[in-house]
This record gives sequence, C-alpha cells and structure tokens, in this order.
Amino acid sequence: MPDDDPTAAPLTERAGLRADCANCFGLCCVALTLTASADFAIDKEAGTPCPNLAEDFRCGIHTRLRPAGFSGCTVYDCFGAGQKVSQDTYGGRDWRSAAGTAQQMFQVFPVMRQLHELLWYLTEALTLKAAESLHADLRDALLATERLTGLPADALAELDVSAHRDRVAALLLRAGELARASLPRRAGRSRRGADLIGAGLRGADLRGAELRGAYLIAADLRGADLRRAELIGADFRDADLSDADLRGALFLTQAQLNAARGNAATRLPDSLTRPPHWATGGPGTA
Repeated sequence: MPDDDPTAAPLTERAGLRADCANCFGLCCVALTLTASADFAIDKEAGTPCPNLAEDFRCGIHTRLRPAGFSGCTVYDCFGAGQKVSQDTYGGRDWRSAAGTAQQMFQVFPVMRQLHELLWYLTEALTLKAAESLHADLRDALLATERLTGLPADALAELDVSAHRDRVAALLLRAGELARASLPRRAGRSRRGADLIGAGLRGADLRGAELRGAYLIAADLRGADLRRAELIGADFRDADLSDADLRGALFLTQAQLNAARGNAATRLPDSLTRPPHWATGGPGTA
C-alpha cells in the first residue's frame, strides 16, 4: 500500500490545535457538564468549577485522574480552544478576576472548540494528495473558519456554528471519498453509523472502510488494519487497538485514541501521540 501515512502534515501546522493547559483558565473544568458515570465520579453543572480545580487553574488530581474516577477528563480534547479563548478572545483576563465575563466565556468556549475541531480536520484534508481537486475549496473553508475564531466574544457567544459545520462536513466527506477511492475491495465497505459495539474485528482488513460515526465501543480491533479508514465521529471508547495499524487513518483525533486501549505495537499517525494509560499494563496493553 503506497504512503503508509498520507495524512502526515508538518506538526507545526497543528501546534495551535493542541491543548495548552498552562495558558488556559481551566475552561473545560468549569464550562462543561459532568454526569456521574464510569467516566466521571461526580455530577457537575455547566458553569460550576470542578472541586478538583486549583486556584492556579490546574487540576489538583491530574496525575491520578483515572484511579480517582475521572477517566473522561483524560479523554477530552479541546483542540487548543481553551488557550485561544483565554489568551486571545479575552486577552488573558480570567473568569475569576473578571467575574462579569465568566458566563459569556463559558458560552464561547464550546463554540471555539467546535471551530478548532473543524480546523484540525481541514488541515488534514489539505494534506491529502488524492483530494487535490478540492484543495481550493478546503483552503477557503479553512480561512473562513479561522476568521470565525477571531470574532469578538459577543459575536462568538451568539454564533450558530451548525450551518458552518454542515458546509465543512460536506467538503470533508468528499475529501475522504477521494482519499479512499484508489484502494481495492471497497465494495460494501461503508459502515457509516454502524452498530459495531463489542464487535469481533480482530485482524480485520478495514483499509479504506468508511467508519464515520460508527459505534465501536469495546470492539476487538486487535491487529486490525485501519489504514486510510475514515474515522470522523467513530466512537472508540474501550475499543482494543492493540497491534492495530492506524497509519494514515483519515480524520482520527487524539480524543478517539485516548478513549481506546492499545499497546506499544499500535501504529499511529505521526500527528498523534500514544496515550499514557496504554503503557500502564492494564487490559489491552499486553
């Protein structure tokens, strides 16, 4: 198969789309709702600080989130929206010292997070040589999305991002189709939105499969070949990716990897990192 990782983009292009907690005011720890479950040990309403959030906006249990019952926190990825809102949109004014902006900041953060996620996907789509015919449209969409991230706080708080997401999603769908078009045996490979919860897919040849929005919760994907599979919105919670090959998987995110299990032999795109919990010796890491 040519080009093990056709999605490899210069890491500098995605630097601003990675969470930088040191330059964020703990927005994900305040703005989001938590529901007591296997992912979170407590219930917490949106706009209420997590009791583990310290005065310096750092997590007081960061090194033991999983054993403390907050594995959901280790999965979450803001795509760099936290530092963007904290340092750019609000110019370094935090929600504690400028309390009058707090509720608005908590409204702006999830909007910015959606925009930054789109930037991640668009940046990747522009690296796909097979989608070169779409590059002009993809660049226009990227620039339009970047302009939206630079809107003032009032405009961001009122922004209906859904229509913009729909336009970008259509472009990404076409880019993914072009990137997968040259692969063999594509007939019947569309599993968009499929219920594959707990599916036995060990060693499966899923090259070029469309798994957009598929439910792969607790699926056995050990040794599966997922090169150039399209993975936007695929749910990998507790899926076992040990020994799997994800090089060149389309639109894979760090959050999806963080939600899954894997091992040192799991092959990843250069743009993503091996989650720390994969090396702890737990299930799926052998």
